[in-house]
Amino acid sequence: MTAELVRGQNHTLSQTRLEIRVSAGTPVMAGATLGDERGTVHGAEWVAHPGSPQLPGLEVSGQAAADHRLAVDLDALPPSVHRVTVLLALPMEAGGPDRFGAVPAPFVAVTGLGGTGIATFTLTGLDTESAVAALELYRRQGAWKVRAVGQGYAGGLAAMLADQGVPGAPELARSIKEAVARGMARSVAPPPPRTPQGDRVRHAGAGRQSPVPPQAAAPVDGRAPAGPIDYAHPRRGAAAPAPPSSSPPAAPPAEPGRPAQPVAGDAAGWSMEERLYNQVWGMFEDLARTTAAYRSAVDFAESRMDQELDRALADPRGRTGGAGDRAREEARAKRDGLTDRAQEALDRDLAQLAAESAVVEPALPAAYAGWDSPAWHAYRVPMEIPMAMRIGDLHLPESAGLRIPLLVRLPLERGIWIDSGRTASEAAALTDADRLRRLAMDHAVAHAARLLAVHPAGEFSVHVIDPAGSAAAALAPLVDSGALAPPAVAGTPWKPPAETGHPGPPAAPAPYPVAAGAGGVAAVLAHLTRRVDLVQMAIRAGAADALPPDLDTAQQLLIVNDFPYGFDDRAVTQLRYLADEGPSAGVHLLMVADRADAGAYGPVLDPLWRSLLRITPVADDHLADPWVGHAWTYEPLRTPPGSQVLQQVLARVAAARRTGRS
Repeated sequence: MTAELVRGQNHTLSQTRLEIRVSAGTPVMAGATLGDERGTVHGAEWVAHPGSPQLPGLEVSGQAAADHRLAVDLDALPPSVHRVTVLLALPMEAGGPDRFGAVPAPFVAVTGLGGTGIATFTLTGLDTESAVAALELYRRQGAWKVRAVGQGYAGGLAAMLADQGVPGAPELARSIKEAVARGMARSVAPPPPRTPQGDRVRHAGAGRQSPVPPQAAAPVDGRAPAGPIDYAHPRRGAAAPAPPSSSPPAAPPAEPGRPAQPVAGDAAGWSMEERLYNQVWGMFEDLARTTAAYRSAVDFAESRMDQELDRALADPRGRTGGAGDRAREEARAKRDGLTDRAQEALDRDLAQLAAESAVVEPALPAAYAGWDSPAWHAYRVPMEIPMAMRIGDLHLPESAGLRIPLLVRLPLERGIWIDSGRTASEAAALTDADRLRRLAMDHAVAHAARLLAVHPAGEFSVHVIDPAGSAAAALAPLVDSGALAPPAVAGTPWKPPAETGHPGPPAAPAPYPVAAGAGGVAAVLAHLTRRVDLVQMAIRAGAADALPPDLDTAQQLLIVNDFPYGFDDRAVTQLRYLADEGPSAGVHLLMVADRADAGAYGPVLDPLWRSLLRITPVADDHLADPWVGHAWTYEPLRTPPGSQVLQQVLARVAAARRTGRS
């Protein structure tokens, strides 16, 4: 029977191989320290954290996440270790919570490797603390016990480590925070918050948007149930009864003993668009959790086999002859049986998700759909901004054929960095460096085209910085269609030339709408930083309606190619400013760069790279989900070979801008 502990209570551990499962409802860092008989931690090498996740007998998560699974083998700990303290800390990222009193109470469960509950503890009563010692495993008179601690620290991670005697606690805390920040940079943003009834928050705002987009969506704030984390595939049924106009479509009745047939829009929401958005996120979470269950079961099967072999072969008399062979065969047979059952459960869940994907994908609107979708062939310039946009697909090794659309909220809450360098992926290794750079710029153009297409006419503008002019071929669809804003002149909003329809003297050729050279870089950056400054001043003064009449209120996207070529120190500072402050003022970055090219700047640019969502022009497994932290393979969206869909969509966007009609 699982013991439900309160602060200060202890419980004897009957097993030495354990899992410690954490459910926090918001991304947290989970770590652990190893202490001696007095609980003193003698150095950084006794601390497991995302930057150093493995110690003898202990493994923690490699990044901040809402859910964690820590592995502990008490028999494998060094003999000098008498205490293992599990630590939780908020990432303290910009815009995120800075105290545990503002988030759901974390829940911690100690289980056996098979998931059998041993003890649970809910960390209630926290307020200003940003770090907390959740529980400790300690050895007393040869026996191991677990104690619920719940000791919070308003001074954060540094204060908690110092309290345990860690030498150089502030420096170690800083290095841990840097490791957490690197992990957060590769993590897909969690879905938007839920209402108290569990529904997603309704997308705000139809019609023309303010130049100031909403704040970044907060993590899910629904508290996890009090009990071990359930990684079983949950069937997302219809939400609680809603008005008839917004109710999800009813699934056809299932045959006895068979799962219900999937239906597009089978999720909560105020509109079909929102229901599909929530359904895609539900599929994403389901695949993450069912894969976590499979991997955990396989690990348990391997661990159990190792334990049985150790016991069988502990006696030297059983290491040879028929008894030893039989013990090995029996242990392997049990391992294979457990693994087969785990594979059957995974296959069942994957089949259900594949069936759901097969009905959801054709129903997706253009903003959520791939370029091969009929939705783009019937494209019309929209009247309002959608709540999200697709920027690629995600998949896991266990389910390579099942692709989950990667949807990002609009307006963009962080910039995007398309890594044009050679990464560790197999696809990048097989691609020529020049080809990678061209693919990266093609990818950027496709994203810019999609952003233009999903916004109403005149509500999104694209600027391009190409200092050396190396991307002229890739930029041709944007340039030829007339969808780009010309090189910026501070204070002058771009207006497309009108088609007069009557003869007259030939018009002067329009300037090439791509900024080149150091002068072009400086002009565009000055124009956009001025815009951010004006919007921020208006917000601080409470006079958002008093912006200068020459300010273009459309959302702005800046594509930067070949960074840092053409950038001096002032331009680099302005670019960092736009990355940090731009999204709140309607200015967004789309960087195409190889980080190695900017190596001369050293750690100065680390905050810039971390502030951007990194994607790649070829398949690469660098993104992580916000629930269990799997490494997901990102696949960029591509137009069908020989298709003119990109050019056709851009032509309609440009025509709508010229006429001022959607």
